[in-house]
Amino acid sequence: MSNGNQSLRDTRIDVIRAIALLTIFVNHVPGNPIEVITHKNFGFSDSAEAFVLVSGISAALAYGLKFETGNRLIVTLKTWRRAGVLYIAQLGTTMATIGIFSFFALYFGAPHLLAKINIEPVMTDTAAALLGVVTLGHQLGYNNILSMYAVVLLMLPLFLLIGTFSIGWMVAASGIMWLVAGLLPIAPPHFPNNGYWFLNPFSWQLLFVLGLAAMMHIKRGGSLPVNRWLVGAAALYLTIALLWVRLPLWGLDVSMGLPSIFTGFSKTFLSLPRMMHVVAIAYLLYALPAVSNIFRTSVDNPLAVLGRYALPVFVVGTILSMAAQAWRGVFPPTIISDVTIVAVGIALQFALAYYIDWYRRLIRTPAKEPRRVVLHGRELSPVPARPNKNQPR
Repeated sequence: MSNGNQSLRDTRIDVIRAIALLTIFVNHVPGNPIEVITHKNFGFSDSAEAFVLVSGISAALAYGLKFETGNRLIVTLKTWRRAGVLYIAQLGTTMATIGIFSFFALYFGAPHLLAKINIEPVMTDTAAALLGVVTLGHQLGYNNILSMYAVVLLMLPLFLLIGTFSIGWMVAASGIMWLVAGLLPIAPPHFPNNGYWFLNPFSWQLLFVLGLAAMMHIKRGGSLPVNRWLVGAAALYLTIALLWVRLPLWGLDVSMGLPSIFTGFSKTFLSLPRMMHVVAIAYLLYALPAVSNIFRTSVDNPLAVLGRYALPVFVVGTILSMAAQAWRGVFPPTIISDVTIVAVGIALQFALAYYIDWYRRLIRTPAKEPRRVVLHGRELSPVPARPNKNQPR
């Protein structure tokens, strides 16, 4: 059963976000047979890019149109509060991951697990690594999306402020930040390890802002250009990306002396080919309603329900994928065990989403009013229940 607010939702956003979440979970159990059918095997981008782009679209609906004079401080505090929630979630998934791998290492005699996914510094240089964890400088493998997204949300009010003057200026400012971050390069540093964050927020913010800008423009009464040349160009690019990945053509040098952010495939700095791939997919979904409407469902559709609760589903999916990785590090994986692990993990994520949905509807249901008592034409006040004498007062 859905409420009035849910009926106004564009379920296409929820469904696409749900598919991205499930794909992230599958890809975070590397080596399983289902991984080969995820869309990273058919182009330059993967589910992380899709998730961030959809997050920008959702941010436009949640914050973009509310960032007005007299309301800007409230919206800013809400976005920063959300960033704080993501920070706590990042710490939670990190500590859960360390606990899971430590459990399997201790109880199954598998100390080699403590050298996986960047856990080793926590064991060999604990004080520095824990300081890195709380400052987001030390990130475990497969535990790096939330930290990037939190920093992007901290920057969101600045982009919204620029967007109140011009959405074009907002995109330009975001593009300049992406360009400078990729050319210099600039990114948050690892600590105590060397290098940068795996997902550089100063680069990934551009993809977020593109989704933000597009939806803000549409909600302000605008539209994106649709013609056969743009549709054809997007389709051609996706075809080239598909052939590039499947043939494959990774050894082909097409750099032409340009910086790698223009011609490479860096995920850290979100190189242009990766970003263009997910943008081309999004554009075709917008330009071809017959395709995008495939994702339009009822609010009670399982994927729509899952997509509504992205953060808790993502956190639980991350923890489940870490448990799956630890299990596969102890017990030799088979096709049956891998399919079972992935299927159970997906089922648990749906179960969580349905539980949250049920719980929220439960607490929103108005309490039943006391029964009215009428005696001789007069309505009597309801008699309170007699207290239990055995209970402390």
